[in-house]
Amino acid sequence: MRIAILVEGRTERVFQPFLRSFLSVHLQGQMPKLDFVPQDGGIPTNDKLLRVVEYLLNDRKSPADAVIALTDVYTGKNPPVFLDANDAKQKLHQWVRGNPNFYPHVALYDFEAWLLPYWSKIQRLARTNRTPPSTNPEAVNHGNPPAYRLQEVFRTGGHKKSYSKTIDAPRILNGEDLLVSINACSELKSFVNRIIELCGGTRLL
Repeated sequence: MRIAILVEGRTERVFQPFLRSFLSVHLQGQMPKLDFVPQDGGIPTNDKLLRVVEYLLNDRKSPADAVIALTDVYTGKNPPVFLDANDAKQKLHQWVRGNPNFYPHVALYDFEAWLLPYWSKIQRLARTNRTPPSTNPEAVNHGNPPAYRLQEVFRTGGHKKSYSKTIDAPRILNGEDLLVSINACSELKSFVNRIIELCGGTRLL
């Protein structure tokens, strides 16, 4: 099975090897081909999203069996494109006209929310004793989203270097159990379970 995953940019692609490593344990003998397809900063909207999805599903050389869109709820645009997770999923689904092989998923409020469960690791890397911003990583919202929180922690910590999405995200995840974040972040669990279900595996409880 080939699953195409539309992502906003390079940060989410950093997540790919860690996701694959986790899934390989839970989908032994059923592991799909996961193709992360970056969209240069934002998931397309309206008819453009429809065209991208149809192209991936109907590609003559290597058609996808399913397309998943993984969007941030926080897009940095004003006014916001999405009000919340449900609004994002509904709009994405409408834009592709209910295609049954398309599955919308979100990161609340951006990808970095899935890094916050590893706060002790973040403290070590940033050389800070700051407390975590919330007990629920996906509750960190539009006003000061997770990526901004990490930027501030790294900038003000003893490390004295700015947070880099492509460098520090894998440093945070390296050697960690992805299940920690999955159990802390319901939207991440929903995304992972979608892949598992599409491959005929057993959902994570």
